[in-house]
Amino acid sequence: MPTYSSTSDFNLSIDDISEEAFERCGLQIRSGYDIKTARRSLNLMLAEWANRGLNLWTIQKQEKTLAANTTALTGTNLFGSGADDSSQIVDITDVIIRDSSNNDYSTSSISRATYWNYTVKTTSGRPTQYYFERTINPTLYLYPAADSAYTLIYYALVRMKDSGDYTNNNEIPFRFLPCLSAGLAYYIAMKKAPDRIQLLKQIYEDEFQRAADQDGERTSLFLTPKTYLPGV
Repeated sequence: MPTYSSTSDFNLSIDDISEEAFERCGLQIRSGYDIKTARRSLNLMLAEWANRGLNLWTIQKQEKTLAANTTALTGTNLFGSGADDSSQIVDITDVIIRDSSNNDYSTSSISRATYWNYTVKTTSGRPTQYYFERTINPTLYLYPAADSAYTLIYYALVRMKDSGDYTNNNEIPFRFLPCLSAGLAYYIAMKKAPDRIQLLKQIYEDEFQRAADQDGERTSLFLTPKTYLPGV
């Protein structure tokens, strides 16, 4: 009778991923600098992933008190407990306003130009729109200004954690381990195995696309065409 494993917790530490990436380049880690440069490339790649769209495992739900007459939230009023914690926010995906009766109201995102063209930004009412200013320490602007105390609830897409110690595991779903290894091999090839760049880049992009396609919400989409009858 065959014997099967009873575990499903396979993971790779930073040094394991580095070793795998070097081997894909036809190389071996021979010095401390080799693993140092691999970790640096890994951190750069994780930063680049933030530009590829939503990484659902990095989305965090936040609830903040919204005092009356508030027009904007920044710093610790927006995110975290430290002065620079809000710099971890890459983007905001959804914002709702909850009143004192626990009723939730949706808000819509507007552009910078739309918000700044409002003549009176202190107009009072329940906020129905928001503009997220994506600076280093971002600011969330609300319109109209809160006419009473509310609770602001939003989902923040935050940056991924750095690799840190070589014995650490990256904070990603196991489904992204093939992509992570393939991407690091491509990054290392740019420095140490230029003859394999094109091959490893193609493998990396294929692995990332497969993982990204599965990292989405399973919901139905219905499209209704708009009928236009000229002269009617």
